[in-house]
Amino acid sequence: MFEFSSLTLVLLVVLLLASGLRILREYERGVVFMLGRFWKVKGPGLVIVVPGVQQMVRVDLRTVVFDVPSQDVISRDNVSVKVNAVVYFRVIDPARAILQVEDYLVATSQLAQTTLRAVLGKHELDEMLAERERLNQDIQQLLDAQTDAWGIKVSNVEIKHVDIDESMVRAIARQAEAERERRAKVIHAEGELQASEKLLAAADILAARPQAMQLRYLQTLTSIAGDKSSTIVFPLPAELMGLLARGGQADKAP
Repeated sequence: MFEFSSLTLVLLVVLLLASGLRILREYERGVVFMLGRFWKVKGPGLVIVVPGVQQMVRVDLRTVVFDVPSQDVISRDNVSVKVNAVVYFRVIDPARAILQVEDYLVATSQLAQTTLRAVLGKHELDEMLAERERLNQDIQQLLDAQTDAWGIKVSNVEIKHVDIDESMVRAIARQAEAERERRAKVIHAEGELQASEKLLAAADILAARPQAMQLRYLQTLTSIAGDKSSTIVFPLPAELMGLLARGGQADKAP
């Protein structure tokens, strides 16, 4: 009877010890409590937890990726849009992630939703569409600062989609078309201004040198004469007539 009792006691001790064995992977840590009080963080590898006296909570240190559900956002220029994003974060302090917040996954998700609405609501629609990289960085920095007390590092935030109402899409298209027309008119006006400046400079040069004016006149006549499909009547300048007359008199002289 005594041997049976001893064997039973040994088996109970072995089972008790076996139930207290925990194996933590390389990316896991165990937050151990001793009689309800925080004791230490253990792992990775083999960890022994005394049953009934100690309790252990596993914490995954790998980067967590979760989608922020689509949020209704009113931009600063009073445009209603739906925006969703994706957040990348990981636990860097397992003890604080367990002690400072009830469920760090849920808490981070809810905080990301409110932060997304708060940050985007301060910007106009054009900024949401054109400056997405800067908005991502602003949201990431704000989230990271708020989750630092929980032992969580937010490494990246990416805005995925900005959904706009169909009527607003048509208004944006009209605005973009008007902007393109405005730019085309400005470019055309700048071209006309530059051309007029060049023509004015050329006129000043030709006016200062009458010979150059005559050469330009002859060059223009040559280019017009190349078109044989039309008849051209043009006057001869007085200077050119005088030049031809003097040439004729010189030929008649003995």
